Amino acid sequence: MDSPRWLPLESNPEVMTKFVNCLGMKPTWQFGDVYGLDPELLSIVPRPVCAVLLLFPVTEKYEAFKQEEEEKLKDQRQEISPDVYFIKQTIGNACGTIGLIHAVANNQQHLEFDGDSALKTFLDKTTKMTPKERAAFLEKDESIRVTHESSAQEGQTEAPSLDDKVNLHFIAFVNVGGQLYELDGRKPFPIIHSKTSEDTFLEDAVEVCKVFMARDPQEVRFTIIALSKDSD
Repeated sequence: MDSPRWLPLESNPEVMTKFVNCLGMKPTWQFGDVYGLDPELLSIVPRPVCAVLLLFPVTEKYEAFKQEEEEKLKDQRQEISPDVYFIKQTIGNACGTIGLIHAVANNQQHLEFDGDSALKTFLDKTTKMTPKERAAFLEKDESIRVTHESSAQEGQTEAPSLDDKVNLHFIAFVNVGGQLYELDGRKPFPIIHSKTSEDTFLEDAVEVCKVFMARDPQEVRFTIIALSKDSD
């Protein structure tokens, strides 16, 4: 049986904020662009930041690195906190939604939800599941699928067709227990990068984003989006 495919989500913070709001997350936190990596441009990002999303091109160099990293970490056994919420990606083009789920699921202590929030209901029902079981549950979740489909149509660029090959991929960075985790539904497990704190989280996540960029210096298709507390 073919795995399901969704329309890709655009790397548009307004669309992402509306998406999670439609699923019942209150707008006390908002997604916003990170316009540059130097300290001056990072200083204008509203704080605190609880998650960072990176959109990057999946190139041959990246795929080779991913394979090497996986082999290395299989031998090294990371100490992954049981508090990390991780979901595998089994739906084609759903990496934007998986990134949003990772961002929200690992920050529920900061975020607020409506009483009938479809997203909170999904997280509550899947909290004790394995990453693969969560993926199977997401495939059947109509409220998230329908909201994803309408959000994918909302960007500033025309949505590609379901069959278009999309070689851009979203991942999330979160702080769980003072560790900076990379959460990528295409990988078998979370990746621990470094120690971090609420105050240094954005800068620490950006350091990892720089490594992604350095791996493909000819590429310009990188976008960084932060989930920040609404300062209004």
